[in-house]
Amino acid sequence: MSDKLNIIFAGTPEFSVPPLQALLDSEHNVIAVYTQPDRPAGRGRKLTASPVKQLAQEHGIPVYQPKNFKAEQDLSELEALQADLMVVVAYGLILPQQVLDAPRLGCINIHASLLPRWRGAAPIQRAVLAGDQQSGITIMQMEAGLDTGPMLLKLTTPIAVDETGGSLHDRLSVMGAEALMQALPGIAEASIQPVVQNDALANYASKLDKSEASIDWQQSAAAIDRQVRAFNPWPVAQTLWGDKVVRIWQSASVAAESANRPGTVLGASKQGIDVATGDGVLRILSLQMPGKRAMSAADFLNAHKIDGVLFG
Repeated sequence: MSDKLNIIFAGTPEFSVPPLQALLDSEHNVIAVYTQPDRPAGRGRKLTASPVKQLAQEHGIPVYQPKNFKAEQDLSELEALQADLMVVVAYGLILPQQVLDAPRLGCINIHASLLPRWRGAAPIQRAVLAGDQQSGITIMQMEAGLDTGPMLLKLTTPIAVDETGGSLHDRLSVMGAEALMQALPGIAEASIQPVVQNDALANYASKLDKSEASIDWQQSAAAIDRQVRAFNPWPVAQTLWGDKVVRIWQSASVAAESANRPGTVLGASKQGIDVATGDGVLRILSLQMPGKRAMSAADFLNAHKIDGVLFG
């Protein structure tokens, strides 16, 4: 491609790293990186640079970390870069119109869902939780609304029956880089035809909250299994066993019925711990007691008697 672009990259978490690496490996020029301010992390609560900042510094790219874009200096610094394009991936800041208008070709977003299906902060986990059969990446031209801009390119991937929020996250992170590199030639040449989103098909993928992790055993086994998978690795589905909080890391919905009270442990073996639900039986495959590591049901049963226990 003859059109080399001067690109500003804006992103923060690990999800944003493959797209930035793809740009660094390409013929385009990454002239600046924007990322969230350093945050306390780890046991010592030491200020830690984001994964995107760390990668940018390894390559000698100038890094900007405004708290927001309310200060005139932050806006003028960005405009002075005279970028052709800004690529935004899980940056974590709402961009005002002045920022969206600053690059010659505007700002594009790598969004981790098939828009307009899931707009908002947690599209990956919401897709698993809802039982969607597919997910993907949408490259979108950014505008003032929340993930409402016209779509430039989509890549699709199936959601497996044992898919977790973590496994889908990791796959879409790599797909985001692939989609970006596919879209850039058409963006540079203005040959991509933007597709307007159908707002009637949109759902809001709200940010995950720890309060959602608690299992309601009145729900169906299939719904609880989706909850377990969607919330792995965070916030992790959990239930009470007496006064102890048990975290459920892996499960499966099994083809069985039970007239027992939802939450009742029906049986336990090396295959798993079977629990009655509002509809069907959930088999717990991996779980974690407070202060302990996560372990398989088989290992857990070596140390615990659980037949007839009532969860919840």
